Amino acid sequence: MIPFEAKRCADLQKVLDITRAMVDIADLDSLLRLIIDRAMDLLDAERASLFLYDAAADELVSRVAEGLEEIRIPARAGIAGSTVTSGQTVNVPDAYADARFNGDVDRRTGFRTRSILSLPLKDYQGQLVGVLQVLNKRQRPFDDDDVTLAQTLAAQAGVMLQRARLIDHYLAKQRMERDMNIARDIQRRLLPAAPPQLTGFDVAGFSQPADATGGDIYDFMPLSAGRCLLLLADASGHGIGPALVIAQTRATLRALSLCDERPPVMLETANRLLCADLDGGRFVTCFLGMLDGSAARLAYAAAGHGPMLFYRRGEDAFQQVAATGLPLGIMDDSQFDSEAFAFAAGDLAVITTDGFFEASAPDGELFGIERVMECVRQHRDSPAAEIIARLHQAVLAFTHNAPQDDDLTAIVVRRME
Repeated sequence: MIPFEAKRCADLQKVLDITRAMVDIADLDSLLRLIIDRAMDLLDAERASLFLYDAAADELVSRVAEGLEEIRIPARAGIAGSTVTSGQTVNVPDAYADARFNGDVDRRTGFRTRSILSLPLKDYQGQLVGVLQVLNKRQRPFDDDDVTLAQTLAAQAGVMLQRARLIDHYLAKQRMERDMNIARDIQRRLLPAAPPQLTGFDVAGFSQPADATGGDIYDFMPLSAGRCLLLLADASGHGIGPALVIAQTRATLRALSLCDERPPVMLETANRLLCADLDGGRFVTCFLGMLDGSAARLAYAAAGHGPMLFYRRGEDAFQQVAATGLPLGIMDDSQFDSEAFAFAAGDLAVITTDGFFEASAPDGELFGIERVMECVRQHRDSPAAEIIARLHQAVLAFTHNAPQDDDLTAIVVRRME
């Protein structure tokens, strides 16, 4: 027979060894497995389960259960729930004599639970991170010495679990940021490398997403005979989902431009294809224009996109133009009217997404169409790229450089003198 004090020292040494082993493990799943295995060994038990506490769902989630599949249970249910509610160790010497015990798992697996030691696992601030349950001490029910020993282990395990979860979250965040950076780079490479070169015209585009990726895009698709398709589109929302939708929209319209160069026809075909793919209320507003340099004319169709601004230099007047059809992805039989704008010297076409005129000041006031027009008027004789840059600067000043609420994308077409 081993003397009591000698056994206690040996047990505490085991806990110390377990703690050292836990310190060396940063991976959450490996740490869970270690705690399970060492708890069974330390307390001479047949089985153990470890439940992580999901505070948002108020549930206990078993990532590791010796001999069992992963399960998720309400945090206040059963013996584990009593541990959560009380924040104290629960020692059940006879499981089937306890009304809190649920024997469904035993009936499903054929295992027979006799005794349970259920321990709260807390972080260094005393907040619950999980519950450790050790089942069936081999020779007898768990006694007070087992409780003391198990609580010593649980105190170390709770803090180590918190550390591992923080590392897990940090690594997941890093992976997400890396993936988002890749998506952002891919999306940026979809933007035109240079504006189109059309005799007598100065054309520029700009796009600044609100997140790492955005739901806006612009594109220039050069055609024969001094013509070019101008595309500006805005998928509902912003972030990775709309970014995928807008990339699909761009690719679809680029492919269609090889078959038919008429904006209304292209939009009708693209709309049918997108309606078959989009769900959950997603849609795309889209401006598609054919700029003919020799004719000094912009023929266009706009799927839910507007207002578009046309500025007559000779009259110093703006014309606000509405969309010529519904957004893409709403009704598969939508049709789009075609309109045209003929340029005189100094005239401008300004196509923006709503991120510009819906940008808000700290007091909630919107930048608005009038401020867009006033800024364009002030810089009407500047190059197209500078007009966009000045407009962007005006929005930043108006919002006091607050984080963007929406993506900012614009195309400016200027007929040179």
